[in-house]
Amino acid sequence: MISDASVNRPLYGLRHTDIEGFDALAELALDMRSSWNHASDQIWRALDPDLWALTRNPWVVLQTASRDALQRTLAEPAFREQLTALVQARREAAEAPAWFQQTHPQAPLNCVAYFSMEFMLSEALPIYSGGLGNVAGDQLKAAADLGVPVIGVGLLYQQGYFRQMIDGDGAQQALYPYNDPGQLPVTPLRGADGEWLRLKLDLPGHPIWLRAWQVQVGRTQLYLLDSNDVANYPPYRGITSELYGGGPDLRLMQELILGIGGWRLLAALGIEPAVCHLNEGHAALAVLERARSFMQATGQSFEAALAVTRAGNLFTTHTAVAAGFDRFTPELVEHCLGDYARTQLGITLHDLLALGRRNPEDASEPFNMAYLAIRGSGAVNGVSRLHGEVSRELFAPLFPRWPLAEVPIGHVTNGVHVPTWDSAAADELWTRACGKDRWLGATEELEQHIQCLPDADLWRFRMAASEALIDYARERLSHQLAAAGASPEAVKDAGCACDCNVLTLGFARRFATYKRPNLLLHDPERLLRLLTDDQRPVQLVIAGKAHPADRPGQALIRQWQQFIRRPEVRGRVIFLGDYDMHVAEQLVQGVDVWLNSPRRPWEASGTSGMKVLVNGGLNLSELDGWWAEAYRPEVGWALGDGREHGDDPAWDAAEAEALYDLLEHEVIPAFYSRDEQGIPTAWVARMRESMARLTPQFSSNRTVREYTERYYLPAAKAYRERTADKGAFGLRLLEWHRTLEHKWAALRIGEMTIETENDQHRFEVQVYLDDLGPEMVRVELYADGVGDNSAEHIAMERVRPLVGAANGYAYHAEIAASRPAADYTVRILPQFDGAAIPLEDAHILWQQ
Repeated sequence: MISDASVNRPLYGLRHTDIEGFDALAELALDMRSSWNHASDQIWRALDPDLWALTRNPWVVLQTASRDALQRTLAEPAFREQLTALVQARREAAEAPAWFQQTHPQAPLNCVAYFSMEFMLSEALPIYSGGLGNVAGDQLKAAADLGVPVIGVGLLYQQGYFRQMIDGDGAQQALYPYNDPGQLPVTPLRGADGEWLRLKLDLPGHPIWLRAWQVQVGRTQLYLLDSNDVANYPPYRGITSELYGGGPDLRLMQELILGIGGWRLLAALGIEPAVCHLNEGHAALAVLERARSFMQATGQSFEAALAVTRAGNLFTTHTAVAAGFDRFTPELVEHCLGDYARTQLGITLHDLLALGRRNPEDASEPFNMAYLAIRGSGAVNGVSRLHGEVSRELFAPLFPRWPLAEVPIGHVTNGVHVPTWDSAAADELWTRACGKDRWLGATEELEQHIQCLPDADLWRFRMAASEALIDYARERLSHQLAAAGASPEAVKDAGCACDCNVLTLGFARRFATYKRPNLLLHDPERLLRLLTDDQRPVQLVIAGKAHPADRPGQALIRQWQQFIRRPEVRGRVIFLGDYDMHVAEQLVQGVDVWLNSPRRPWEASGTSGMKVLVNGGLNLSELDGWWAEAYRPEVGWALGDGREHGDDPAWDAAEAEALYDLLEHEVIPAFYSRDEQGIPTAWVARMRESMARLTPQFSSNRTVREYTERYYLPAAKAYRERTADKGAFGLRLLEWHRTLEHKWAALRIGEMTIETENDQHRFEVQVYLDDLGPEMVRVELYADGVGDNSAEHIAMERVRPLVGAANGYAYHAEIAASRPAADYTVRILPQFDGAAIPLEDAHILWQQ
């Protein structure tokens, strides 16, 4: 168990701790709440304005500040008063009942452990790459705001994701600066004895020691593990070196540390979560370790323990293509996990591999982490409505003969943590309209307040945002060019690039071919005409990285660089290198239009366009991910026809033409058509609708509340019920499942009779159950959905035994004759009170 006093004790000796007020500064600096509650920004700016502007890292500013600077600043009464007020506000916010405590005061939900390979909390903690970390970080922050008892579990990378530099030839160069833990806002987890908490895992050949860290995130915590311990075999020290680096063996070792090591860390801390939320399949091994822990506590077998614990596991998939799932060869799984399976889970390697295979008997089939996550979870969801549909298609092979609509994958559409991504001016505008605490509870009434904002206020706000972005882009571009060895003239010219009065289009994303970041470059001359129009010009501010191993993605960056360096383009397009969270903030706060052009349906959700909403930016996006459910003509513009076309070059060309047409005939005219006050009224009307309707809907506030009420609370309840009596439920469920396995093949559906009278269909069917008890199955009438209507499934009633038949029965149903009787067929499903069907048993028998 970890004592409160020891958890927050820094590992590294700090200077100046004897100065009165230093501890208060440290308390603020080590809380990531400062990354979205910017009230403390003035504190760090006062200590070192240059370093604060460069790093946005309060902990570095505090550590670097001289004794003289600290004493002088802390001696100022106004500064001390502000510091005291901030610390008091922080403590009160952490203790005050929040939305969860007020709305669900008697909930059985003690803790949700949120496992993720990456978390984007702040540029001060660079352990993220992009979208997955963005979602994890924003949901953890929203949980802290709302008081939902969520804790994060992840990895502390020595180098994290790579840093980008664009060289003189326009090529991306990957750099890997070392993340010194002493300069990150993390603290070592220490035991009651003051010793650093270290975990030992037994891996092939050598044990591995893991160091444990804590990050304070408002009222909650993020726990991190790293392998850079001096006691480790040298190659093992580098397991947590890079995010998404190395080959399959390194990836599996990282996922082993995250899943197995992460669950053991929680046990060492005395934390017993009711719910384990797997943010992608990377963390799927946590389901094995959770089951092992239950085995150890109760003496149950692995199968029974998994039947109990899966009820408390939730798997969120973010992958839109089958190739995106982590797969590992059987040989690698045996090397890393074979001994763990045999000695700690009590199962064979074959049984372990079966959990991650579509066909357990195919010895050549790789181990799919997403399959393991599904088989180890009580619920599964995608991250947008469209992605839910795509995921049901991807995972349909695990549920053979089940209708696609009944493949057990739901969806919770992602949202962004609005206080992280809004500008100071946006925060002020929304505070005037909706109040300061608008993101701390229900948001359904915010729309009506934003709808009341006058055109003039909105347009002044928007123009100020454009000016701030252009100032930032010019300064960053100047530094970027100087670092790349550009001429003094080029560096000087960067200070005059772009114009804050010109329509600014922006996008920033990972440069990958499916995201089509170069769709605008399909016809460079047509784009050039848009950029250089005398009356209604357009300008671009863009950013993005390509994975170091993604050569086609890097080629897309080079293509943009070549276009930007054309003399007639210079100063009209800015590419900001080393895309990180801070660059993203500046872009989403300042662009007029956010472009997104992925190939549908490969963008599972996308969150970048959501970030512009609060800041008054508009979206022009492919009808994919979140935009497929958000788009209406009055809130932005849509690209595509809402269908899938694969990677057809002809369709790419057609969509490029459509994009140019949209810009020329709709977007640009709307921006430059002004009234007598110089206000583009049609544009501002779209701004208002977008801000009011979409910002609350696509906030992580809504997302976390939805997860809580649709998944966390039911999962906690089911888990409590299944763990009662040392998991007796698991034994009953396992016995039921084994009975079905052995006897399902003998089930038979016999003759059916149909009578139609008085606008009613009467169905009667003969069912032969062999040795299965009738309580173990459910007999239904089923008809496919028609148009927008869902499929029908009506339970049939067992009315009498069949004469002379062993365990044969007649089942009856009567329904309105609103559609032909021939549309209906009979099916038999497994039935067990409290079991998730077909997630926990996918048997099904059809009449035809």
